[in-house]
Amino acid sequence: MIIDHLKRAHIYRHVHAGFDKAFHYLETTDLQALPAGKYIIDGDNIFAIVQEYDTMDAATEQMESHKKYIDIQYMIQGTELVGHAIPGAQTISKPYEDETDFMLFADAPSFFTEMNEGTFMIFFPTDPHMPCIKKGEAGKVKKVVVKVNVVMQ
Repeated sequence: MIIDHLKRAHIYRHVHAGFDKAFHYLETTDLQALPAGKYIIDGDNIFAIVQEYDTMDAATEQMESHKKYIDIQYMIQGTELVGHAIPGAQTISKPYEDETDFMLFADAPSFFTEMNEGTFMIFFPTDPHMPCIKKGEAGKVKKVVVKVNVVMQ
């Protein structure tokens, strides 16, 4: 897991073959103007999902993780909390589904991080995370999740 500001993305471009394109997209696209939806950056290797939603109560959510794609979550507008846990012996509540690249865990997060405008978080496969959580009262959020294929084709 990596947490930082987009202005410091240059530090992480070398970490994975797809990160340079992913960060270039985040830095050069007018994300405020994009409506919610899916945007192809590099075929199945890299794509972006722009989301708009109201943040939720942590008590109603579960941590998730993926296997095929790394998440680069970038906050366009708003604030949310993101729950995390050190990968380990989490209890699986929904087994991994290859088609959706998604699994859920019953365990509560070990800690939460506040995600504000201009901040990104990178979640590698096996990094349990719980995004979309309200800080105090529910609030509107606009965020983009750039999915980077673990095995670039």
